[in-house]
Amino acid sequence: MKKLVLFGAGKIGRSFIAQLFSKSGYEVVFVDINTKVIDALNKNRKYKVIVKSEKGDEIIWVSNVRGLLSTDTENVKEEISSCGLLAMSVGLNAIPKVVPLIAEGIMLRFSENKGNPLDIILAENLRDAAKIVKGELMQYLPDGFDFDNYVGLVETSIGKMVPIMPESVMNEDPLLVFAEPYNTLILDKKGFKNSIPQVEGLALKDNMAAWVDRKSFIHNFGHAAVAYYGYSKYPELKFIYELIAKYDVYGFARSAMSQSADVLMKHYPGEFTKKDLSDHIDDLLYRFANKALGDTVYRVGQDLYRKLGPEDRIVGVLKLAYKYKLPYGKILYTLKCAMIFNATDQNGKRSENDIRFSEFLKKNGISSVLKQVCRLDPADYPEIYNELLK
Repeated sequence: MKKLVLFGAGKIGRSFIAQLFSKSGYEVVFVDINTKVIDALNKNRKYKVIVKSEKGDEIIWVSNVRGLLSTDTENVKEEISSCGLLAMSVGLNAIPKVVPLIAEGIMLRFSENKGNPLDIILAENLRDAAKIVKGELMQYLPDGFDFDNYVGLVETSIGKMVPIMPESVMNEDPLLVFAEPYNTLILDKKGFKNSIPQVEGLALKDNMAAWVDRKSFIHNFGHAAVAYYGYSKYPELKFIYELIAKYDVYGFARSAMSQSADVLMKHYPGEFTKKDLSDHIDDLLYRFANKALGDTVYRVGQDLYRKLGPEDRIVGVLKLAYKYKLPYGKILYTLKCAMIFNATDQNGKRSENDIRFSEFLKKNGISSVLKQVCRLDPADYPEIYNELLK
């Protein structure tokens, strides 16, 4: 059945996943906790995506959609039992909350038709997403359940950028979402148990881990380099496009991303060419400069505890560069700049998490951040410690 059940009616779910599948003839059934959004979906059965670019706004209507509250468990299970595909776009912290209901839906589906496997697209931008989700699901499925033959976990690399929207706009239309023109969904060719859906915009890859890391260590890292380095030089600027317009910020970001690209090529030999990654870097920097997106320095840089985590965009690639004895000066300098990042939102406020981070740094010092946030052991990374402590 050409029906996609999509857990998560957030910006990526609405502007990207649902938009692609709806355009290719799928009915999209959203499952979410947001009553206002679900009610609007069921009332309107369509919504607008406004594509923001330098050429002006383009409106895309996403139709053939409806919604269910996640508390409506019986109906959600029925939808899972009869759908063609399921997708998750809920974020790491919400995965354990939605998994029990998905497991119940899987069991109902299995009891009704053991020959109808379920493919789940993991639109989460998460390293080892399939391993994480399988581990969660297995807690709620019975012993001996034939998971590997009945459930396909399809990892993705989500490259679409969706900026913060003005509150006034969201209040006027809870379904409206802004997005950039980029519209390619990279996903794991080997993750499907059923035939691969014929959806325009899918880019199938064999070595999915390499492409997930490309997103984290080139795209996310490049964004971080612009925000953290740019803020250290021009703290008065509020928008990413303003920073990219500065010659020194553009040059630093490109050099840092190139260091990261060299690490990726070493870590995944034969998967990427230098030209491929160089072209990708240039395209990203062009997209970062999209003034129409209105992307803020605050949005890109905030959430320091997560973004300085041991496997995330900066520390993850820094560890690999160190392992392979490749140049990492610009990557390390990005980490240094992140330590002093305290940009504010449009109301002059910082997130409570980032305030706690700054207080922790001030009280305990950089060594404690490296050990407890970045999980870098000084015995394993002495040069990194020495360089930062200088």
